[in-house]
Amino acid sequence: MFATIPTHMENTLDIHSKIKEVIHGLHLNNSSFAKKVGVTSTTIDSITSGRLQGDGSRKKTKPGYDLLLSIIESCNINPNYFFGQTDQMFLTSSHQNPANPPVLGLPKIISVDPSGEENIIYVPSKARAGYLNGYDDEEYIETLPAFKMPFLTNNTYRCFEIKGNSMARTLYDGDLVFGRYVDSFDDIKDGRIYVIVSKNDGIVIKRVINRSKESGKLILKSDNVDGNFPTYTMEIEDVEEVWYVSMYASKQMPEPIDIYERLTQLESKLIELESKSTYSKN
Repeated sequence: MFATIPTHMENTLDIHSKIKEVIHGLHLNNSSFAKKVGVTSTTIDSITSGRLQGDGSRKKTKPGYDLLLSIIESCNINPNYFFGQTDQMFLTSSHQNPANPPVLGLPKIISVDPSGEENIIYVPSKARAGYLNGYDDEEYIETLPAFKMPFLTNNTYRCFEIKGNSMARTLYDGDLVFGRYVDSFDDIKDGRIYVIVSKNDGIVIKRVINRSKESGKLILKSDNVDGNFPTYTMEIEDVEEVWYVSMYASKQMPEPIDIYERLTQLESKLIELESKSTYSKN
């Protein structure tokens, strides 16, 4: 479709916030939104967050006519929304209305290195509360450590520090889990461990039984059967992000299992017998 943009805009209109709201409404991040509208992610970053100045402040770039037109046409945006004349973000049409996207989409914010490759963002336990409020805030995400791991590539990963012992026997307080972003509830597999970022419960790490289609819920289970960690359900409308735990790093060294103890005992007996045999020969 083609839409006409007014040749002027009110000085009081915060077009930068409007574009940020469109990105959020489409469940995209700056990088994927930039690809959709045909510009670089740096251009979108400079509009939504601003360019860093020498004095530490940020100066936001004003979007041009061509970019606004591209956003309107490629994202089915109501032009009047940009100019404060309506709260209706998307135009209705015979095509699918992106105002009703799936609950999960692309992660809101990603971190990239100078070459454009994604970094892994680290969320320590002390940053959990802040992450819940700032997972879609670029300025907050920039405050978190970011790094790369050579064997975790071609996907969006995030590293979370375990807090508590609800997953003890598998994961312990202080362990690190590396989660691969899940963009659809259909991809959640029963019995696997996921990091769930939710509106009411914050960040939880549980085994998940997926009942999103049947009842619109996820069933969350703990591995620690010795403590008071009951199984409970979570409405999918409460879920903000889902990360599949594909790897973890633990500070806990596992205790030897019985078979190793038995082998050790058997080895000791053989050494004793060999020693006695040598002593008898002498």
